[in-house]
Amino acid sequence: MEDQRRSQRPALPACVPGLYVQHRDRGIVAHITASEFTFSAVRDLTVSVLKAYGASQATADTAEWLISELLGNAMRACGDHVPLVVEVYVTGRSVQVNVHDPAADVLPRRSAVAMDSANAESGRGLGLLDMLAPGWDVVSSPVGKQIRCRVDAR
Repeated sequence: MEDQRRSQRPALPACVPGLYVQHRDRGIVAHITASEFTFSAVRDLTVSVLKAYGASQATADTAEWLISELLGNAMRACGDHVPLVVEVYVTGRSVQVNVHDPAADVLPRRSAVAMDSANAESGRGLGLLDMLAPGWDVVSSPVGKQIRCRVDAR
């Protein structure tokens, strides 16, 4: 049974500098160095891997958005080329998204920007995170901190 499950796993990209992706139960773990290339690769993998493990397009798209927001926040907090770890996987009736970064002391901060502001160019991310993954949290990790989100399957 385990061999059959392994043979049905989606193909992962070859390791290149800054991008190392491994399978995990019903998902992936990506060790990356923050860059436009690695962010794009992880976003694309998020959708394809989640769909391969039975998530709907809407759920995979939501997880992709969460990954994008969390990676952007990590890079703003830690700087370019920071090492990050991304986990995304299906858990029964939901999808788990975790992003680890080395800045344990830099916690997400809410902006004063109104969610419906037509003029703001940024500052809505945590509000959207609240809407799409209510109950998300931040915990200490061996790397620094981990932001964990759960998306209910739709």
